[in-house]
Amino acid sequence: MHKLEDLKIWKKAIHLTKEVYLLVSELPSNEKFGLSSQIKRCSVSIPSNIAEGAGRNSSKEFKHFLSVANGSCYELYTQLTLIIELNLINKEKVKPIIDICIEIQKMNYSFQHKL
Repeated sequence: MHKLEDLKIWKKAIHLTKEVYLLVSELPSNEKFGLSSQIKRCSVSIPSNIAEGAGRNSSKEFKHFLSVANGSCYELYTQLTLIIELNLINKEKVKPIIDICIEIQKMNYSFQHKL
């Protein structure tokens, strides 16, 4: 088991989720139950799966949950790209969050190889 508060990837994923929630609040109200809801769910899934994996008993289990978190990160990347493509929010506001998402993907791959 890993101490959650010491995991840089978990801290970065928490930061990402906070930024996503702030961004999503700028989406049009007609997206509240559509894209907005989906984006929130998958962003929360990233740190949640990292946390669940950290609490497991083996590196193999942890890697599995890191893999799930990475899938959610790719899903979030896709949804953020859709926000830009649909002109729902200015690209300059979305791009820094996409950059955090990419950074987490890289951290995830690196961390999996270290386990």
